[in-house]
This record gives sequence, structure tokens and C-alpha cells, in this order.
Amino acid sequence: MELRQLQVLVSIAENGSFSGAARALSTVQSNISAHISRLENELATILVERSTGRLTQDGQTVVDHARQVFIQIQDIAAAVESNEKDIAGETRLGCIGTTGRWLMPRLLPTLAQRFPNIHITISEGSTSSLLPRLIDGSLDACIVHLPVEHDNLESIALFAEDLMLLVDNKHEWSTLDKITIAELATKPLLLPPKNTALRRILDKAAGSHRLVLKTQAEIDGVRLLTSLAFEGFGAAIVPATAAPDWLTGEFKRIQVPELPRRVVGWVQRTRPLASKATQAVGSVVREVIEKTNDQQPGVHTGKGAFPLKRSS
Repeated sequence: MELRQLQVLVSIAENGSFSGAARALSTVQSNISAHISRLENELATILVERSTGRLTQDGQTVVDHARQVFIQIQDIAAAVESNEKDIAGETRLGCIGTTGRWLMPRLLPTLAQRFPNIHITISEGSTSSLLPRLIDGSLDACIVHLPVEHDNLESIALFAEDLMLLVDNKHEWSTLDKITIAELATKPLLLPPKNTALRRILDKAAGSHRLVLKTQAEIDGVRLLTSLAFEGFGAAIVPATAAPDWLTGEFKRIQVPELPRRVVGWVQRTRPLASKATQAVGSVVREVIEKTNDQQPGVHTGKGAFPLKRSS
């Protein structure tokens, strides 16, 4: 299998035909056909329907992998040609929505100033949706909730965040600075659905006190949950970064000391090694968090920030 063959197949996918690929690659259609035929013979499958120029299912699979190969090649070239002061290349970062809302306004300007030749693509999603993309190579690193257990993934804790009660200023609890689980159980709350990680944490915390939280409504999506609390539709328990410090409005953050902290970390593959561009982004992420975490209520770093691991 040759890179030129993969390049030809990707070009067919992007241009919709053998003739379109030939024009894009400044060659003749017979060369395009020859490359595809050799690739199909080697893989023992049909990659392109000759009558339509469309990819078969196997063809699309090969194209998806080929695009990742070309990105890796670009990363190799950038890593070799760059030094620590002039790192260049692409990196694809996945990030959970609440952390992204808080972190990205700080990260992106710093990254642009420090490493102007790094091109970053950010994908938002849940931990459960981002990790498969990291494993299959669609992403280079992720900022997600820990712990993460996989043989080819390594992680480092970035910060721990409190789970906080969020209410608007007209809510009866808005005069409080702290509230107990027992008090929370007396009123209906805006809660995530029962099958989500956050809801399991909340139900477990309440259950440890032999309590059951009352549901005003189940909302699938922490940002929507937060917005509804801001707008006065009810009280919601959300991670601290869901209400970033730069956000102003008539709302109140209330501590719930009996709830556990959630740990957010940087995760990347063990093999292949992360490119210099990805490593640089990771270092800036850690630097920005360390410098600004004290501005965000409910975010903790350093010694004592993270929950102790329980022995089995």
C-alpha cells in the first residue's frame, strides 16, 4: 500500500469522480484508475463504484483511516522542523462543555500568543462520546472527567471542581451560602436524567444519608440545566465551571459540602506519542488553569484539591 494510492482515493472522495481527482492532482484519469485498481487488488475489495464514482462502504473506511495517516504525517513533519520556541502543526482537542465554557476564553488567547503556528480544532462533547474518538485517533487529546481506564490512554488531573447549587436571586435559597443534602431533599430540583454520571453521583450522595432527591424536571445537558437555573425555572446542581467567573447575572452559587468533587483531567494516547503541538497545548492548558483557578469559585488545584483514592 502506497501513500499515493491513499491520496488518490481521498481525492476521489473529495471531488466525486475519477476525472475530478485527476484534475485536482494534475494527472490523467488513467493514472487515477491504475492506482485505485492496485489498491483494490491489495485489499481484495471494491473501493469505488465505477458507474457512479461513489465510495463503497469499504472505500469510506479506507478514506477515514487515510485522512488520519495524512494528519499524522503532517504532525511528524511539524515536530521535526520545529523547535521549542517555534512549534507548528495541528492538534485536535476534545473538551467537555462545562470546562470548555470556562477554560477556552482563557486558553485560546494565551495559545495564540505563545504558539501562533499551532492550529487547534476543538470538539465539544461528553466524556463518554469523546474518549472513543481519542482511542480511534480522531482526536489527539481530551479534557474530560476522570478516572479514565484504558490500556492505551494516560491522564493527568488538571483540577477538581465542586458540585454547587445554582439558583436565581429570587429563589428562596438565594440568601444561603451553604446548604445540606437534607435541605436539598425538601424541594424539587432540576436534575440530570437517571442514566447520567452526574445523576448517579447525586443519588449516591443522597442515598448515603437515606434521602431521595425530588425531581422538578430531568434535563439532559448540563449547560441547559444551568441556563434554566439562571432564568429562574428552578434550582439545579451543576459542576462549578458550569457557571464561569466571567459570567454575570442575577444568580447565586451555593456550596453543598456533602457532595464530592469531580476531577477533570488531560487525557492522551500512550502510543503513538503525542505531537509537539499537542504537548504544547497540554502545557498551556495546565499553565492557564494554575494561574486562573483562584478566580473561579469551586475550582481547586494543588495539594489537597483531589479526592483521596480509596483502598480496595
